[in-house]
Amino acid sequence: MTIRKTSDNVPMDSTLTWDQPTPFMLDVTVGDEHIDMMRHTNNVVYLTWLEQVAWAHSVQLGLGPAEYEAEAHGLVVREHRLRYEAASRFGEVLRLGTWITQVDRLSLHRRFQFVRVSDGKTVFRAETHYVCVDIAEGRVRRMPAVFLQAYSPAVMPATRPL
Repeated sequence: MTIRKTSDNVPMDSTLTWDQPTPFMLDVTVGDEHIDMMRHTNNVVYLTWLEQVAWAHSVQLGLGPAEYEAEAHGLVVREHRLRYEAASRFGEVLRLGTWITQVDRLSLHRRFQFVRVSDGKTVFRAETHYVCVDIAEGRVRRMPAVFLQAYSPAVMPATRPL
C-alpha cells in the first residue's frame, strides 16, 4: 500500500470537490491486500485509512502518540458514522480528506471524505466522535490544555449533514 501526504496540504487536483474547504489529505493506492471476495476494497480497510489520515492530521497539528503519552491522555472513538458511497478497486488512487468539525473540553468530532482521484467520485464519507480519556485509567477526562491549543485552531464547523 502506498500512502503519502499531499504537498503542503494543498489539493493536487483542483477538479476534486470537497464537502468542506482545505481538508488535510493523504493519498492511498488500493492494493491487492485491500480487495475482498467482492473484488472491491473491503469495508474494514476504510476504517484503517480513516485512522491513518486522522493520526497524520493530528501529528501535523503537533499531537502524535508521544505527546499523548506525555500528557497521559488520548482520544478514543465513541462513535463512527460511515457511508459507503461507491466501490473502489485495485490500483485506484484515493485522496483521503479530513477535518475537525468540533472540539470541546471532553470531545472532538472529525469528518472524512475519500475521493477517487481518476474521476473525482466520492467513495466514502464518515464522521467520528472521539472522547478524551486518561490513558492509565481508561476513564473520560477533560482534555489537557495542549490538546485544546492544538486542535481548536483547526476546527471547521460542518457545513452539511453527513
